[in-house]
Amino acid sequence: MTRIQLLFPLLLTSLCAQARPSGPGVAEPDTCAHLSEVVVTGVTGSTRARESAAPITVISPAELRTHQSVGIVDAISRQPGVSQITTGSGISKPVIRGLGYNRVLVVNDGVRQEGQQWGDEHGIEADGQAVHSVEILKGPASLMYGSDAMAGVIILHDAPVMPEGRMHAEAATDCQTNNGLLAYSLNFRGRRKGIVWNGRWSQKWAHDYKAPLDGYLPGTRFRDRALSAMLGLNKEWGFSHLKFSYYHLTPGITEIEDSYTPGSASYTTLAPFQQVRHFKAVLDNSFTLGEGFLKLLLGYQQNRRQEYEEAQECGLDFRLHTLSYDLRYVAPQSGGWKANVGLGGMYQRSDNLGTEFLIPAYNLFDIGLFATLSRSFFDRLHLSGGLRYDHRRLHSHSLATDGQERFNAFSRRFSALSGSLGAIYNISPSLDLKANIAHGFRAPNISELASNGPHEGTFRYESGQQGLRAEHSWQFDLGLDYASKHFSAALSLFANRIGHYIYLRRDGTVPYAEEGEDPVLMPHYRFTAADARIIGGEARIILHFLRHLHFENNFSLSDARLIGGGCLPFTPPARWLATLHYDIPLRSATVRGLFAEVEADTHFRQSHIMAEGDTETPTPSYTLLNISLGTDVFLRSGRKLLTVGLTAANLTAKAYQAHLSRLKYADTFALTGRLGLNNMGRNIGLRLLFPLDF
Repeated sequence: MTRIQLLFPLLLTSLCAQARPSGPGVAEPDTCAHLSEVVVTGVTGSTRARESAAPITVISPAELRTHQSVGIVDAISRQPGVSQITTGSGISKPVIRGLGYNRVLVVNDGVRQEGQQWGDEHGIEADGQAVHSVEILKGPASLMYGSDAMAGVIILHDAPVMPEGRMHAEAATDCQTNNGLLAYSLNFRGRRKGIVWNGRWSQKWAHDYKAPLDGYLPGTRFRDRALSAMLGLNKEWGFSHLKFSYYHLTPGITEIEDSYTPGSASYTTLAPFQQVRHFKAVLDNSFTLGEGFLKLLLGYQQNRRQEYEEAQECGLDFRLHTLSYDLRYVAPQSGGWKANVGLGGMYQRSDNLGTEFLIPAYNLFDIGLFATLSRSFFDRLHLSGGLRYDHRRLHSHSLATDGQERFNAFSRRFSALSGSLGAIYNISPSLDLKANIAHGFRAPNISELASNGPHEGTFRYESGQQGLRAEHSWQFDLGLDYASKHFSAALSLFANRIGHYIYLRRDGTVPYAEEGEDPVLMPHYRFTAADARIIGGEARIILHFLRHLHFENNFSLSDARLIGGGCLPFTPPARWLATLHYDIPLRSATVRGLFAEVEADTHFRQSHIMAEGDTETPTPSYTLLNISLGTDVFLRSGRKLLTVGLTAANLTAKAYQAHLSRLKYADTFALTGRLGLNNMGRNIGLRLLFPLDF
């Protein structure tokens, strides 16, 4: 890639310098989090946050666009109770209250995102530039999604449709110093005579990131590109939107065993690497029926993940087709009662197209039916509850390699009844008490049931167990929210017991050889199950010292253990994020909303680990210092010229290894004499957003 190609996104944004005040969807500079009255949509229909017993976090557009991030999971991992499993800077997987992988469901464009989420070495196939806001549902409290929503649901919202007769365009660009990230995104949306549209194109490049003591880390470079489009009708009878998206990610793979070759500041793709492509088409319909409405969602996704050990030699090659459907009816309020009923599910087909194999090809059919009921009493007490029944059928196909059976054919069926019951009591206009109990369910995925082979990039040979049963959980949540002019606070406590929790456990080594090579011993991990419990909570305190000065503190803790003894793997340590935010008062017609922010991000020592087979090692505590500056710039005519943000992450270039970083377990003895690679060092980022309304 030439320097001219890399500078193109920066030059392109300068063409959009003519603008007037921003329209809907453009971030405002005030980024201080407030416990305000918001409307959430992830429960069953739209409802006020003060009337939802399920623990819900809403991330505003301003908050998403203010803080430095590489991808959407990186952006939301600042929230209490949310963290991420990372591989370098380009691959992130969400973790909610100590649970990740298939236990966290991501909803994008209204449908559940399906893209080999059981794997360690790739993230969510979604363009973070296209995400307008995010809802995070913690715990198995959502009845709309069924299996795989045991830990919670992350809902990615795109920008709302424009008002009639309005159009909006924007060009955004980002650059970061540590990994040389260069990105741009172009968007155009509008509405004329009931016809609505929204189109976006984004690209991003990054070379290997630089870590203190380690230098440039090989295999951490990546590039991605994304295209999305929506066309639809908004009329009195409701709306019908057709959405298309294509996401293509090319991340490197860090494979370090006996030797270490440092990375570089080159953007050229080097083997080993992956090619991840995700195509999606969604038909989103909502029909007004009297005072109620009927919602129908139909979606198709194709996910393909290829791994290349050599530039032209594809090894693992998975292709997954998913057809999803969702039909629900939100009934009009009657006698104070609100009712919702619906059904949803999916059909999947997975194929093995490569020369290496980890999981077999399979077919899956899933269906679920749910009903919810809620009512408010005396405008203070709000009760809600519901039930859901799920049935899943999976059939795995056989495969023989070199005359030997690699996978045998088998079929499994899973059924479960889940539900939740919650209550909110508005003690005063400023104080709310919440309680919720929920029963969740998760069927084992194909990797847990049938994997048989080396998992590239994870340094292990994995074996599944066909007899694994579904996970069942009971979770209790208790919350207290308070908001006043000078002080806001939120406390959320939870206790979660999971029956038949499925996890990987090391049980020795196995000989393995690639074609034409001598066998080598690989660590062998087998999926097994045991009962587990997780307890913890989150706390948020915001002090409004002065009119323009705010001090926010977020604390989260999860303690995850097996009932028979031992700890669950991939449990994030306790974390305290302290943020001092100052809205700088200026009497200027051209510079408005200027703010400065300083934060200390402290991760405490994590010694509650799964030590068996060196699955994990303890992680010492560390604190990262970050700063942010931002403002809006206006022309003398009153039109907004641009929004600018400047950030510095890990300002002191602290050398650390995050507990959930997979590179923490890479062998680098030849260079450093210690185990693992460090996380990114100091990283300064600049973001420019040029809006145009007409």
